[in-house]
Amino acid sequence: MTPQRPRSAGAVPKAVESTVGPKAQVQQLYAALDLGTNSCRMLIAQPDGAHFRIVDSFSKTVQLGIGLEETGRLSRTSMNRTLQALRICSQKLKQNRVKKMRLVATEACRRADNGATLIRQIRRETGLKLEIIRAEEEAQLAVLSCAPLVTNDTDQLLVVDIGGGSTELVWMDLVDVLPRMRSRAIMHMHKGFSSGESPNKYGAKVVDWISVPLGVATLRDLFNDVDDDAGRFALMSLMFEEKLEKFIPYERSYKIEHFQIIGTSGTVTTVAASHLGLRRYDRNKVDGLSMSSIEIDKVILDYLKMGPIGRQNDPRIGTDRHALIMSGAAILQALLRSWPTHKLSVADRGLREGLLYAQMSADGVLRERKS
Repeated sequence: MTPQRPRSAGAVPKAVESTVGPKAQVQQLYAALDLGTNSCRMLIAQPDGAHFRIVDSFSKTVQLGIGLEETGRLSRTSMNRTLQALRICSQKLKQNRVKKMRLVATEACRRADNGATLIRQIRRETGLKLEIIRAEEEAQLAVLSCAPLVTNDTDQLLVVDIGGGSTELVWMDLVDVLPRMRSRAIMHMHKGFSSGESPNKYGAKVVDWISVPLGVATLRDLFNDVDDDAGRFALMSLMFEEKLEKFIPYERSYKIEHFQIIGTSGTVTTVAASHLGLRRYDRNKVDGLSMSSIEIDKVILDYLKMGPIGRQNDPRIGTDRHALIMSGAAILQALLRSWPTHKLSVADRGLREGLLYAQMSADGVLRERKS
């Protein structure tokens, strides 16, 4: 499995052509669906000023990538689970009369020999037109979704999206952007990016990015035969760190107090919930929370002390996450060994939000806040 690097062609999200006037568009509903290696998730939203308001949502663990590492194919059972989930999504789209939408599939469908077959079956049986997007666009959309969390004092930014089948890292240089414009500068990258290209009109520049074909599900499956819990964790973390060797995004020196990591994934939000001691997940407390490398390491050490049974029974982790949390934690720890930080911002947002922002930005229905 070789990490993918960018090619400028095909890295730009597809803009949805405007078909109605601005006033009518404000009332238009938009949908974004992300079919990943582990989950199927959808948001339906309405533009609301500079952001959007969620009208309806759906999330289901479908485990589409189970067995993919061994066979190179999606199993019939996992495909059936996925189709059941997508039938519900189709009903919700019809009930809400959604016309503007992007429905995408990611790493599992990219890698599977029968990924395109599943996409055709989905269209035939549910009417939904999913597209398999490239890693370039997946990384770009993750960055777009996290733009509101960028702080004014951030000179160097690393956005990390830990998925089920892959992990995307994007390093951005914001030194030449006015501090008050740094979040907006990233939002204006909805037309795409590739590493090493010229800064956008605000001065934001992507220095480098990489897509590592290891996510929480694929990394777990690779080491399922290792019985020792701590040993398995160490092996997973070292393997992921080896995949980062060619990712050296240092264009200029920086100070750690002006370096921000934004992590978007179930792993990062679960670690945050554990850090806060939340027995019931609360997005308002988690999204945007800042954690240090030391605080994150403490949570991961607690997970290791618990062991598999303890993690399974810990309400802060949850039944849907306990089997994947240590592979995700292994990825997170490898990243923090490479780039320690005083502030890792937790993002309870990701590909779906990026898809919504990209559609709404292309249609011009988002109103920028006055600076």
